[in-house]
Amino acid sequence: MKIINGGVTAAKGYQAASVAAGIKYQDRKDMALIYSEVPCTVAGTFTRNIVKAAPVRWDQEVVKNSKGVQAIIVNSGIANACTGAMGMENNKAMAEAVAEKLKLTADMVLTASTGVIGKQLNMEPVFNGINQLVSTLATTIEAGTLAAEAIMTTDTCKKELAIQFEIDGKTVTVGGMSKGSGMIHPNMGTMLAFLTSDVAISKELLQEALYEDVQSTYNMISIDGDTSTNDSCFLLANGLAGNTVITTKDDNYYRFVEALNVVNTALAKQMAGDGEGATKLLEVKVVNAVSKTEAITLSKSVATSSLVKTAVYGNDANWGRILCALGYAGVDFDPEKVDLYIESVDGKLKLVEDGIEADYSEEYATKILSGKEVCAIIDMKMGEAMATAWGCDLTYDYIKINADYRS
Repeated sequence: MKIINGGVTAAKGYQAASVAAGIKYQDRKDMALIYSEVPCTVAGTFTRNIVKAAPVRWDQEVVKNSKGVQAIIVNSGIANACTGAMGMENNKAMAEAVAEKLKLTADMVLTASTGVIGKQLNMEPVFNGINQLVSTLATTIEAGTLAAEAIMTTDTCKKELAIQFEIDGKTVTVGGMSKGSGMIHPNMGTMLAFLTSDVAISKELLQEALYEDVQSTYNMISIDGDTSTNDSCFLLANGLAGNTVITTKDDNYYRFVEALNVVNTALAKQMAGDGEGATKLLEVKVVNAVSKTEAITLSKSVATSSLVKTAVYGNDANWGRILCALGYAGVDFDPEKVDLYIESVDGKLKLVEDGIEADYSEEYATKILSGKEVCAIIDMKMGEAMATAWGCDLTYDYIKINADYRS
């Protein structure tokens, strides 16, 4: 298994394109198209926010009922959420326009939108953008990278990864791209993530693989505690790798699951580290908890704490905030057993032993916390379960970005 250059076009049979359609942004690409040369088995996970955007409602039906998906059309700038019947009609029209150009049926097209809530899509630039996208589809790695850039909103960098491995002597590839910087506290799957693979696998196992993996990847990140109206994650599999179709949970299935996890974990961490206004990635690893469920709850409680996030921004080893966040997580534990370490490229340091302050250097703690990626390791000493959550620091710029987001 190896990481390779690329994203959604890395697997066999996939093309991508991007364009500056002028939907909201006038100076950057804001539409992307992913296309498979053959119909794909599809899996999806979606937001649990009751307020669901038009594309989410469309996609839920497509994932459930479509016999094969071949295209994903995405726009950034306008979320097409809280837009009523007109929003649904506009979303349908977007899917139909792609279908017509690619000679597909509309139920073979997934849609996704991200951006400002409550605004209707201006369909003229959408249709013009679709015309340009279809005419510029390409299989190149660059085409996939440009598509990853086109779905950004407040993101500061594109997010993509691809990995190759073998099944039945055949080279199989999983690639993906995602976007997410704010309104991120998923309670289903992800923000926007698009995963492509050339593996041959049944729809039932593809859906199970995605759903299960999402629990330990995208569902373990939080930037600001807000679950979006548009969160969607799609996984396409077109079978062009030529492996024997995976229909049981055999070694081939678990090999695929392992590769999927590598891609999803990397994309999740990229999103967490690129939180709005963030200067660093915060990883919270809880070990030796009583159960996996408790480990998840404890790690998320720390990663989402505003006081922990601000302390990390200030490079302040204020470990009391971490123990406090553990204490209100709703998990019963013995605080006088807890050990706490911080770690980065500059080293590892114990801050707490058996619930009280350890003998450590504040200067060294500050140096560790100054890294671009900081990890808090919390040893509960209660069992053998572990979980990892990802977040970021909370800075002045987060408020600046969101105070005038609509403008």
